[in-house]
Amino acid sequence: MTVPAWLAAVNFNTDGLIPAIAQDHHSGRILMMAWMNAEALQLTAKTQTAVYFSRSRNKLWHKGESSGHTQQVHDIRIDCDTDVIVLSVTQMGGIACHTGRQSCFYQRLDLSGQEPSWQTVDAVLKDPADIYNSAHSTGNSDFDTSSTIKDQLQSNQDDSGSDAYSTTVLSQLDQVLAERKQADADSSYVASLYAKGLNKILEKVGEESTESIIAAKDFANCDENTDKTHYDEARHELIYEVADVWFHTLVGLAWFDIESEAVLNELGRRFGLSGIDEKAARE
Repeated sequence: MTVPAWLAAVNFNTDGLIPAIAQDHHSGRILMMAWMNAEALQLTAKTQTAVYFSRSRNKLWHKGESSGHTQQVHDIRIDCDTDVIVLSVTQMGGIACHTGRQSCFYQRLDLSGQEPSWQTVDAVLKDPADIYNSAHSTGNSDFDTSSTIKDQLQSNQDDSGSDAYSTTVLSQLDQVLAERKQADADSSYVASLYAKGLNKILEKVGEESTESIIAAKDFANCDENTDKTHYDEARHELIYEVADVWFHTLVGLAWFDIESEAVLNELGRRFGLSGIDEKAARE
């Protein structure tokens, strides 16, 4: 197969790899460095989401496949020696590092003492245990639904505004869920759901819906003025459970090859309509 001219110009090392540096699209801060092979670079350019190559696992690595913290790629640049790639990205969830920090470069060399020493200067934004091992985990290596939907919708919005940003998150979820339909059942939580069939997916939707109802009732009984801590915990739990409902509902839609945009379009159609009239029309 003929290699595209743009790809042939890239100076991969003897292992067929090139270092790729991800920078925040707005601030320019370096978030992480990873490796790409030719296939990873092609997929990144095609999908406009970051795809790297894992040397330890010897396989492609879609950034965010375990945490949900994907990277939307706005710009791809190469240096003068054509042996380093720089990506300008929007980091979904605001967390690029597996330690739960914004950037993998969270240590600074302190030169103020007699001997230089590395100092941690960035706070952990989210406990890694909460990112990769949710309290409701059943081997989910695709998304910790609490970190995926909650963090992404609450993270910094891009220049296009909150509606476009939320739509981007949903479209990326659609893409990942579609990819999992072709994956091995043992490779991820969603792939295992697909392997078990529609009834199992619907069972999870019902289970998470029930847990959302329970969380809502618990939250309704909280008083922010008398017990702020309990109130905040109950609020978080409700958001967490609703995120699980949304996530598993999207898995159900993906089973039928229906993308989230179809639901958004239906909701958009209902704007300006009387709810009573709309319901009567259905009857």
